[in-house]
Amino acid sequence: MAGIYIHIPFCRQACHYCDFHFSTNLSKQEEMVDAISWEIRDRRDYLHEDVETIYFGGGTPSLLSGLQLKKLFDTINQNFNISGKAEITLEANPEDLTEEYSNTLLDSGINRLSIGIQTFDEQKLKWMNRVHTADEAIQGYENARATGFSNISLDLIYAIPDHDREEWKKDLASINSLNPEHISLYGLTIEEKTVFRKWEKENKLIQVPEDAAAEQYLYAIDFLKAQGYNQYEVSNFGREGYHSRHNHAYWAGVPYLGVGPGAHSFDGQNTRSFNVRNNARYMKAINESLEHVEHEALSDIQRINERILTGLRTKKGVDLNQIASLADHRLEELHSDFLNEMERKNMIERVDEFLRLKPHGFLVADEIALRLFFSDE
Repeated sequence: MAGIYIHIPFCRQACHYCDFHFSTNLSKQEEMVDAISWEIRDRRDYLHEDVETIYFGGGTPSLLSGLQLKKLFDTINQNFNISGKAEITLEANPEDLTEEYSNTLLDSGINRLSIGIQTFDEQKLKWMNRVHTADEAIQGYENARATGFSNISLDLIYAIPDHDREEWKKDLASINSLNPEHISLYGLTIEEKTVFRKWEKENKLIQVPEDAAAEQYLYAIDFLKAQGYNQYEVSNFGREGYHSRHNHAYWAGVPYLGVGPGAHSFDGQNTRSFNVRNNARYMKAINESLEHVEHEALSDIQRINERILTGLRTKKGVDLNQIASLADHRLEELHSDFLNEMERKNMIERVDEFLRLKPHGFLVADEIALRLFFSDE
């Protein structure tokens, strides 16, 4: 099993919370598609297995035209073996999903959509500088449904300032009424080099207190479980048979190729690579056959720690026997005092030979993982 990630680094406008790599200058989009196609051909030997998942991320991949999508798909199919049952996802902004464009996506081979709704509150959409309205979000979803998409994921953001518990409940009720196959929830974080960070420094924005954010998250877990959604990872909830196969591959350490500026790759063994995170430099490197990829060799301990980090983020948890075979030490013995403390606080549990987090533990998953890491020393 292997995956391909394609980074489309363009957006119509910048959301005030976003620090992903993108440009609002759309004039270079065709040139970028040509460069990404070249990179796909150039790295055709990177993967040695059938490709089971393809993911168009961004940025805003739904800015791609039908012809641009066809060019990318033609290049992928000419250079890789794509499984007949591959999951092929495209991230979309709802305002792009007209009936005509939804048909274009379906005809191109896309079989899963990830739609960024974020909230149904009109004022908060404007405050976050989203392009769409709440009505457009619903219409875009319904257009995709009417076209024939049967695997749709919707995104929501919680812990929005001045968006209290009752308004969060309304967002959850609204998204549930649409009945998507998959829902992703993301707590609003204030990143450097964003408008929100600037506003925070100017005292124009006050983050939601941690306890209030936690309350919203825990309420969502209970609400979505009651609606038939299985939480299989910290941020992801899916109906049976609709968990994201592409994201699962990341957590399972499966090899994947990332193409486009800022994209990451992993060979499935011990080497990661990172593309240059600048549109102009990326295209210049491609056009002039210059190096555009940095490589990082992971130590055995780094690989083990990544297994701990990604394992704890999933509902399945960390395979203790696997860690013991890789590290020659039992994780639960090295950190028995800390794990006992986490069990007393209802943060963690052991099920058979797996160590997994409980809902309260998901709130601090990364912090718990750090305490469990092995040392290189």
